[in-house]
Amino acid sequence: MYRTVEDFIEEWTIASVGTANMIKAITDEKLDQSIVAGHSTLGWLAWHLVGAAGAFGQFAGFNVQGPGHTDPQPTSAQEISNAYEALAQAIKEEASKLTDEDMLGDVTSFTGQTKRGKLLRGMIDHQTHHRGQMTVLLRQAGLPVPPVMGPTKEMTM
Repeated sequence: MYRTVEDFIEEWTIASVGTANMIKAITDEKLDQSIVAGHSTLGWLAWHLVGAAGAFGQFAGFNVQGPGHTDPQPTSAQEISNAYEALAQAIKEEASKLTDEDMLGDVTSFTGQTKRGKLLRGMIDHQTHHRGQMTVLLRQAGLPVPPVMGPTKEMTM
């Protein structure tokens, strides 16, 4: 749980850059890459991260707008990347308007009342979870995995 705005912004900045780089590694031809038929694809995961960031942000009380749950996934990896980067920046800007006391305030989330700082921790954890899935799919697709939390195998080759 975040107790200070500075701590959240610092971690969000690092996490969102890592996620943006992961999304940028996807090509239009590999948007449909999944581990097996019927499972989440690279494109779906990337678009889900855009939508989820918007939903988490709105629950946190931020004036941000992500795609709705039923909005169709773009067919362009660049369009998904642009949408994510714009939303990530908007979240950072909105968070900078908060006070440390706001981080301890209650907000309504997916599961009911929670502290804003706890919800924002969940947003980053959710994003990290899906980035891990995307790492596997990028490798399956034959695409390079960008460094997110340190060097990747591709960097040591």
